[in-house]
Amino acid sequence: MVTVDDGAAGQRVDNFLLRHLKGAPRTLIYRLLRKGEVRVNKGRVKPTYKLSPGDQVRIPPVRLAADDGPAVVSQSQQESILKTVIYEDDLMIVVNKPSGWAVHGGSGISLGVIEALRAARPELGQLELAHRIDRDTSGCLMLAKRRSSLRALQDLQRSGGIHKRYLALLSGRWRKGQATVDMPLRKNTLAGGERVVRVDPQGKASRTFFKVLDKFADATLVEATLDTGRTHQIRVHTAHLGSPILGDPKYGDAEANRRFRERGLRRLFLHAHSLAFTWPESGQKFAISAPLPGDLQAVLDALDER
Repeated sequence: MVTVDDGAAGQRVDNFLLRHLKGAPRTLIYRLLRKGEVRVNKGRVKPTYKLSPGDQVRIPPVRLAADDGPAVVSQSQQESILKTVIYEDDLMIVVNKPSGWAVHGGSGISLGVIEALRAARPELGQLELAHRIDRDTSGCLMLAKRRSSLRALQDLQRSGGIHKRYLALLSGRWRKGQATVDMPLRKNTLAGGERVVRVDPQGKASRTFFKVLDKFADATLVEATLDTGRTHQIRVHTAHLGSPILGDPKYGDAEANRRFRERGLRRLFLHAHSLAFTWPESGQKFAISAPLPGDLQAVLDALDER
């Protein structure tokens, strides 16, 4: 039995368990919660349950395979992730996450940004992800250095107080300069076990604002602003409207992806371009942007030349 102290207050129980069960994959954490093997104050809780000081958390004994232990982060990986830091203060770190880096390990991925940064900066004992972006997406990713800043950022996200803007290159041409897409999304699991997200009337409310930035012969560069933060939201909304993001292997157009691969696009053209919000207590405004990676900028430059 573990008693929650002030340092862990406000933390989600799934993240709390990940810290206590070192090396445990997230799938195991969620299975323990789903089956009720983890109890808080003798009752079942959902992964999103936020802990309070004095909560009693029962953590069952868990045997992990040897290869499920904490990932070993090489010196080159530590140096690589440190080079992506674009902002740091006493409360948080912002990195320009490279495409191909997961935000955390698990589900067959040995390590992610959070594990690499913890290894590179061991003095930051409370470092936690403040939010998540897809593995194939590049751009702004916030990590909180304190429990208090983590709670503040998570509360801002729930209330829609963090303005997130993405750059995406879509297949084909959008006729409207601006558009609001308001379509509910629902997660589904296919027969083979693959998880996908679909537009579904029974899904969760999802809203994205799109603004056209540039038009090319067979592609459109847009800025997407999230009003909600569902899994794969921008990717699914654009695909449902017939203009999927180029380079998207899950929801994209295979033929269009092939054409643009010949033009140098080797991955998903989706970049978390900027973040902006106001700290709740101090009222201080925060805004930061991450430049478009060189490989994506080269694709746009090639399109301009055409």
